[in-house]
Amino acid sequence: MKPLRADAEPMGQHTLDGDDITALRETYDRLVHDRLPAAARAAGDWPIREDHCFARVVLDAVFEDAWDAHVDGRPAYEHLSATQLRDAIAIARRLLAEGRPLVAARNRDSLRWRDER
Repeated sequence: MKPLRADAEPMGQHTLDGDDITALRETYDRLVHDRLPAAARAAGDWPIREDHCFARVVLDAVFEDAWDAHVDGRPAYEHLSATQLRDAIAIARRLLAEGRPLVAARNRDSLRWRDER
């Protein structure tokens, strides 16, 4: 087998259905760790601002429960299925689009689900 060149592009991981899970993970990562915190800082009035808080809110919304009751391993997004990643990306994009009212509502949901455990 021929070795990979040092400057070669890494190959993505694909599910059996052909989904490029690497691209899904990168999209999730960018939304939760960069775009949502930046939007929160720019708005100045969102109830959460830190990337780990957005990860909690998004993933709890995916499961409608505390995510760590459903996912073994950290970081959690590396252990999600393609469907779960797509759901998380959709939720994160909706948070970006709708801003403070939805962020506040999903944060309240997340805290409620965690308190009910």
